[in-house]
Amino acid sequence: MRDFVIEALTELVPVRVSRQELLRGSRRLRWAEAGVGRPTIVLVAGCGETALDWASIMPKSAECSRVVAYDRAGLGESEPAVPLTIETQVEDLAALLDEVGPAVVVGHSWGGLLAQLVALNCPHRIAGLVLIDPSHEELETWWATAAEVAMATGVVSLKSVGLFGKVARGMGRSLAMRCTDDDRLRGLIADAYVASYSSRQQVRMIRTEALLAARSAPFAREARGTSAMPDVPVVVLSAGRGKPRSLQERSAPLMREIAASTPRGRHSIVDDAGHYIHHDRPEVVIEAIADVVAVIRAESE
Repeated sequence: MRDFVIEALTELVPVRVSRQELLRGSRRLRWAEAGVGRPTIVLVAGCGETALDWASIMPKSAECSRVVAYDRAGLGESEPAVPLTIETQVEDLAALLDEVGPAVVVGHSWGGLLAQLVALNCPHRIAGLVLIDPSHEELETWWATAAEVAMATGVVSLKSVGLFGKVARGMGRSLAMRCTDDDRLRGLIADAYVASYSSRQQVRMIRTEALLAARSAPFAREARGTSAMPDVPVVVLSAGRGKPRSLQERSAPLMREIAASTPRGRHSIVDDAGHYIHHDRPEVVIEAIADVVAVIRAESE
């Protein structure tokens, strides 16, 4: 079967890109991999997103070290887990880190919370963290949860009436425009984005993960209340725009608290970026990853 994502990333990334997989019981967890060197960099996308969401980050990061961008169960090329639970997602990431790590884990939004949960539960698997506007259990509100689930439900409805493909292509083109000026390559990225959500099951995962995130607060509170973050380099990047003022005011102290929970943590607000900082200001994220990798390498010498 044609792998559109690998084709697109191969055109973007200056070194060889390959598809790898890990058996998780009877299902396969798959990822795109490029580059060589240690520590490995593991990219964990936001809710409902796939490995392709990191197309703006992988090229430069693969010049720095080995980079792994994986699809969570049921998304992209990874096979679904039934039932899907937050424990499953945390255990999948931990198993991936057993295979490729310890690693610098780079997590966006929901992926940022999953990265923290693995750091709290399995600290030996974490070499460093870069958290990109990460989710936090104390930011959950009923209206935000309802809005997120309603949006995800709308996406599933579009698929059921045959309209999601058009929406997906528009989103793919938007991502492509942030990655390259080459029209042919933009077309490849858009094709890869559409292919990542070609089945109804893949699209349903957007809603499934939104519901999972909405119910994650008790699990996250327990983990944060009973475990400590590892003493590793941590960078927390917050979006400077795109949020209601009340949410921004609640978010900033929590992000500072995450950074302060480890001796080598720092927090920065990226003023001219929205929630998808790695799309709006990829150079900021690439620099943060490179800084964490450099610290780890210096300590290992």
